[in-house]
Amino acid sequence: MSTSDTIQPILRFVEEELSFATSYYNERYLDRRVSSRMRRTNSDSYGEYYSLLKRDEAEQAELLDALSINVTGFFRNPSVWEGIQALLRKLTAEKSSVRIWSAACADGREPYSLSMLAHSDREIDDSRISILATDISEDALETARGGVYQDLQTDDVSSQLDFLERPTQYITKREDSVKVAETIREPVEFERHDLINGRSKSGFDMVVCRNILIYINDEHKTPIFETIRDSLVDGGYMVIGKSETIPIGMRTEFDSVNAGDKTYQYPGDAES
Repeated sequence: MSTSDTIQPILRFVEEELSFATSYYNERYLDRRVSSRMRRTNSDSYGEYYSLLKRDEAEQAELLDALSINVTGFFRNPSVWEGIQALLRKLTAEKSSVRIWSAACADGREPYSLSMLAHSDREIDDSRISILATDISEDALETARGGVYQDLQTDDVSSQLDFLERPTQYITKREDSVKVAETIREPVEFERHDLINGRSKSGFDMVVCRNILIYINDEHKTPIFETIRDSLVDGGYMVIGKSETIPIGMRTEFDSVNAGDKTYQYPGDAES
């Protein structure tokens, strides 16, 4: 059987044929996701699943979706959103146009949280804010664009929206789902983007990139932070996950704004 009883041929196939950079992710995470697909397809070994994967395009799509980081929620970690709220107040007071990038946005609840926050706070001029939300998963983006979340995804949606004073004006509850209001969806543009291999953006006042870096091998985090840095304007802000850290070689590129909430500023040529 040679290598057919290991995960390595699967990972090489995904990287080389499906253009998903498995080498950037830690193997424990990859093994959990692959093993989940093996159980769903009744594959008894890596080799059996590898044979299925090579010939079945539908399963290739399923595996890519499983490998994408799609764990999310509205206003995840509320204390972080208090800091984001303060930054949005500051930015909209200082600028006529504020551009935000929600990177690795999964099914869209993070960028919609940004939009809800802007609409709900009287000290934030929501008309000045535009949001680009990106993810590598087309399935996640399809859900995001529709703005409809099924009950299994939203069983605690009421508690998730406790951050807002009047959340009912931003979502419509149905029997088995909730739908995000058109006014909240309108400022958000969705686009496929590979944060690891894709090009940097430009001209963003804030980049929110939370809870993907914990799955990435340490040696491969630097390109992601370089992409974020190059996407920010001088003086722009970066928000990462509370359990995530900036690689040592990139720490001089960002000034800490709130260490506990992992909020940073890229000084560029601006005064810090």
